[in-house]
Formats: sequence, C-alpha cells, structure tokens
Amino acid sequence: MGRLRSIEAMLKARKPGHSLPQGLYNDPQTYEFDLRAIFARSWLMAGFEIELPKPGSYMALTVGPWPVLLTRDRSGRLHAFHNTCRHRGAQICPDGKGAAARLVCPYHRWAYELSGELAHASRMPADFDPARRSLGPIHIETLAGTIYICLADDPPDFAPFREAFAPLLAPHDLANAKVAFECTLVEKGNWKLVIENARECYHCPTGHPELSVAFPTGASAHFDPDEEGRTEAFNTRIAALGLEIGPVEGAWWQAIRFPLNEGCVSMTPDGKPSVAKLMCPTGDGDIGSLRWAVEPNSFCHATGDFLFMFSAMPTAPQETVVTAKWLVHKDAVEGRDYDVERLIALWNGTNFQDRDLVENNQKGVNSPGYRPGPYSPDAESLLMRFVDWYCVRAQAFIDEAGPV
Repeated sequence: MGRLRSIEAMLKARKPGHSLPQGLYNDPQTYEFDLRAIFARSWLMAGFEIELPKPGSYMALTVGPWPVLLTRDRSGRLHAFHNTCRHRGAQICPDGKGAAARLVCPYHRWAYELSGELAHASRMPADFDPARRSLGPIHIETLAGTIYICLADDPPDFAPFREAFAPLLAPHDLANAKVAFECTLVEKGNWKLVIENARECYHCPTGHPELSVAFPTGASAHFDPDEEGRTEAFNTRIAALGLEIGPVEGAWWQAIRFPLNEGCVSMTPDGKPSVAKLMCPTGDGDIGSLRWAVEPNSFCHATGDFLFMFSAMPTAPQETVVTAKWLVHKDAVEGRDYDVERLIALWNGTNFQDRDLVENNQKGVNSPGYRPGPYSPDAESLLMRFVDWYCVRAQAFIDEAGPV
C-alpha cells in the first residue's frame, strides 16, 4: 500500500495542464503500477485479422511481462489466451506468427486445441480432468479487420468504439490487406514519454521536416479547420464520396479523417502514392488520412494506398518497445506495385527521429533540475487528453484498491 500512497501523492501533486511529476516517468514502482493499473485494464490494439489468415493460425505477443496468444480455430473463430501452459506455466509459443494443428507446450508436450481446450497430457492420474485445464481466456474484440485485447476480468465497454469508428474504417477494406513490412525499435524512455511524443506535433516542424511535407503539422486538436478553409472543402468533397469523416471519440479512443497538405495524397516523402494497387480506391485514393488512437499505447494512419500502425509497449521503467506495421492491398506485388523502402521511408524515419527525441527527453526528466512544465493547449491538446486520461485511470485503480 505504500507504493499506492506514493503514486497517489504524485497524482495529486500534478498541476492541471502540466507534465507529470518526475517519479511517474522514471520510478520502478510506477512502472509496475502502470502495468497493473493501465495495461492490464485497457483495450490494447493487438494487430489485424489478416495476420491470422486461416484456421490454425496463431500470433504470440507480449504485453509488458505477460505473454499473450491469439489463435484462429478450426471454425475460423478468433480467440485470445494467456500464453502459459496449464501444467507448470511454461510459455507455449514464442513471440511471432505461425500455424499449427494444435499448440504444444515445449516443456512437457501438453497439447491444446486452437480453441483453448487441453487435448493431450501424458502420464497424468486417472482422476485428472482435462476440461479444467483449458488455456486461460483473454477478452478479444474485432473491428473492421482490427483486433483488440483486454486482460481485465471486466474490460471497458467496447461497443461505443465499434459503433462509432467501424463506418470510418470499413472502406479501407482490411479484409483484403496484407502486412508488407513490420519492425520493432527499442527506445530508452518511459512509455508515457513515448506516447506523449506520439500525441503531439509541436515538435514536428523541426523534429520531422520530412513528415511536414505531407502532414499538417500546424493543426490543433482534432486537426481543426484551418483559416484558408481547406478542411471545409475537404470535408465537403469526402462527404460527397460517401466516406465518414468524424471526429468521433470516447474516453479512451478518438478518430478523424483529415486532409493532408496541398498536393499530397499519401504520407510519403513527396506526398505521392507509394502503392499502385490502392486499399481504398474511392476518390482515386485522394481521401486524406484516417487517424485513430487508442489509449494507452497506439495510433494508426490509413491513406488510400496503405495503413501504418504504431504500438508502444513498456518493457522497463525507462524502456519501451515500439512496433510498426505497414499494410497494403493483398494483391499489391512488391517490386511492381510498391517498393518497400519507399513505402516505409517516411514513418520509419520518423520513428527513429522520435526515438532520439524521447531518449533525450528521458535524460532531462531524470535530472534533479526537472520540474513539470505547461503544455500548449493549441499544439498539445491530444497529449493533454492522454495525460488526463492516464491520471483518471490511475486514480480509479487506487480508489478501487481501498484506503491507502
């Protein structure tokens, strides 16, 4: 309870509209708290349905220190489980993707169906009941081709997110996509600093000059209308095409379709499409970018030609693993319809630039001279939204734990 008392004191000390007290960015106790108060209780974007393309497919990933397993069973239904054997707890599948008729623990060869039931366990006594040793389930939801998981017994209501956001994402036809490239990057910074950086573009004009070619770095909040009226004209044109625009939002998610800079139709170094075979051919792919973000740790951008996913997972008090994925139409042929290096150039370069910014931010936050500073309501409104959400969720966890 001493840990909760310390964290509650820091939450109460935080000035509205300011960055967090130092200990919330670098204390090992805060890291452990965040895992249980935030990551164990939130919907997390795990990936895409097409990453489990057929019955027998599986995908293993790690949430903080916790191994998780997604499967597609023989009937085609998706499941999520704790990736731990019901015998003595060994991790069943290493992180990554694969296919198998059954899941077999590498330790003592207990075997499980893709739907989670224990199928085989040798040399067990006569009164052993395999029905009581199925894999531990995790909540899973799908939305227009995306997959979300929640480790909590009682997860936040997912229905409002699905109802509001599915119409925006559906035209991007993720059922007919494929992952063209995936990579991970280790950042020596607290996960909240990584996400704070990802929730604002205050730093973009100088930190990401290449991104600024296509991305409206001067926009505020939900990419609010600009003075020249470009956003209003864009919205009129997009509505005429029959596409939803937004913004839509809930406590832990937000989404909007917004215009790119003048003359740009994709988020590439020159603003030109990087994939000839479009994912969303509506308007010849000139449909701006559909951006959505899910607290605590992900965001995506979907243009007419590809989709980019960003996910940040804490692995230590001052270490975060960033996973990036690029999706293209399943019929797009590498070398003919797209070049991988050009496809990933802008966002991959941005990720490396952000890594350097985050690591530098962490060094400064660790200084005894660090004092929380004020955010810009215009340039950092989505960052403020994230930090406020974090504080509310953290305090709610403490309140549920009882008096500290």
